[in-house]
Amino acid sequence: MSSISGVGVSTGRAAGPLVRVAEPLPEPPSTPAPVSPEAESGLIRPAAEDVAGRLSARAAEVEGDAKAVLETTAAMAVDPALISQAEQLVTTRSLPAPRAVQEAANGFADALREAGGYLAERVRDVHDVRDRIIASLIGVDAPGVPGLDRPAVLLARDLAPADTADLDPALVLALVTEEGGPTSHTAILARSLGIPAVVAARGVLAADSAVGAVVDGDAGTVDLSDQPVPVEAVDRVAGEEWDGTAATADGHAVKVLANVGSVTDAQGAVEAGAQGVGLFRTEFCYLAAAEEPDVSTQRRAYAEVLTPFAGQPVVVRTLDAGADKPLSFLEPGTEPNPALGVRGLRVSFEQPGVLDRQLEAIAAAAADSGAEVSVMAPMVATAAEARWFAERARAAGVDRAGVMIEVPAAALSAPEILEAVDFVSIGTNDLAQYVFAADRMLGALAELNDPWQPALLRLIDAVGRAGRDLDKSVGVCGEAAADPLLARVLVGLGVGSLSMVAAAVPAVGSALAGHPLSTYRRAAEAALAAAGPVDARRAARAVLE
Repeated sequence: MSSISGVGVSTGRAAGPLVRVAEPLPEPPSTPAPVSPEAESGLIRPAAEDVAGRLSARAAEVEGDAKAVLETTAAMAVDPALISQAEQLVTTRSLPAPRAVQEAANGFADALREAGGYLAERVRDVHDVRDRIIASLIGVDAPGVPGLDRPAVLLARDLAPADTADLDPALVLALVTEEGGPTSHTAILARSLGIPAVVAARGVLAADSAVGAVVDGDAGTVDLSDQPVPVEAVDRVAGEEWDGTAATADGHAVKVLANVGSVTDAQGAVEAGAQGVGLFRTEFCYLAAAEEPDVSTQRRAYAEVLTPFAGQPVVVRTLDAGADKPLSFLEPGTEPNPALGVRGLRVSFEQPGVLDRQLEAIAAAAADSGAEVSVMAPMVATAAEARWFAERARAAGVDRAGVMIEVPAAALSAPEILEAVDFVSIGTNDLAQYVFAADRMLGALAELNDPWQPALLRLIDAVGRAGRDLDKSVGVCGEAAADPLLARVLVGLGVGSLSMVAAAVPAVGSALAGHPLSTYRRAAEAALAAAGPVDARRAARAVLE
């Protein structure tokens, strides 16, 4: 066997035959020019509608997160702007339809990549839709996951949401990708399915002769073999047995919450048994708006998401936008490094009216829905900023105000920040990115963004200690919370609430009941003392298992 190292993003070990996910289609040629550009451009919309129809048909067969993913991808396939741009490239430049779709989609993807942040994470989705439309135009099967008739390890360059939304976890032993990172779709999916996964396994696709693999999601290794490998399936966490009570074995309560950003997400969270919402992303109300939505429009939109959680806690994050997540009405301008620029709460310092109107709408929606609503601000760096936000929130009628800990300065100033607010929530995705100066979208830097990095855990520990000292709540709403093993370490570090993708809620909730709090504290101490992420994961597992 040959061994390749990557980043383990979902725990466990599995082995079996290797099935490769088809590579993206080669770029279509720009010649020959169509005999009739008008007729050629007329092929694009039917192809896009064919793709959307196939995705919608798959969506009709599933529920929850899988349904939402497939419906969203179907909508992207028939996006009017994408279709119109492709049609214009045919008629104005005499490009063949497949080439026009390629260039139009690449233009959209480039714009998203340059925007950075959340929008950059949608680039893979645009490429997926592009390849599906081109495949329909040229009459070949769309790239993606092949049908499985036996258990197998899936190997891919990367996976788009629509590739994997309706995967059968009974047949998928493990996931391995050459690209991606700890916050990629593949990582989130693997944790939600409870199967081992390794991402950023650079060079794994070059092993053409490999027919079997052994995947270790803890060590982050993939052992490839040119001989058949017997099937070895991991024991999944019995999340389906969770009774909805989130507590350690000795009765220490922990809130298990969901991250939501739409009505569909809210419904999925309720179905998963989440005890509320730890991160309600409000950007959905703004993304398609040419102008700032008025208070009544925001109020209705927020209330629709909040209503299913009447009587339960919901933490609403105020608008997280700026130069890295541009909205036309904010006029963010061009910045040389938008990830470090005017974003999150910093936009509100320049345009406080936008924040005040949003807070007014949130307070009204809370009254309409009956949910126990708190608000928190993103991209806070100092105690003064936290105090400024809390005062505005309380003036708007929201009694409980907190902030995100995403910036190292905020983690280091946790005692002073917690003096100014009621709670904090740690966004591990961005905090890791800023701690290690490593773009979380770059597969080459995936190891630095591993949430098991001891430096990151030590910052979380500092925040947890501040929370205990001041008797203030500390939560985690980054993807780290969705890992059942890491979730228990976080509780040992003083985290009192964990918020995650809805599909991961049962597995995390059931895992917490396995040991008393004292054991989780010992596991946390072992991870903190480790030299690197692989050692930290192993040390914690040794204590817990």
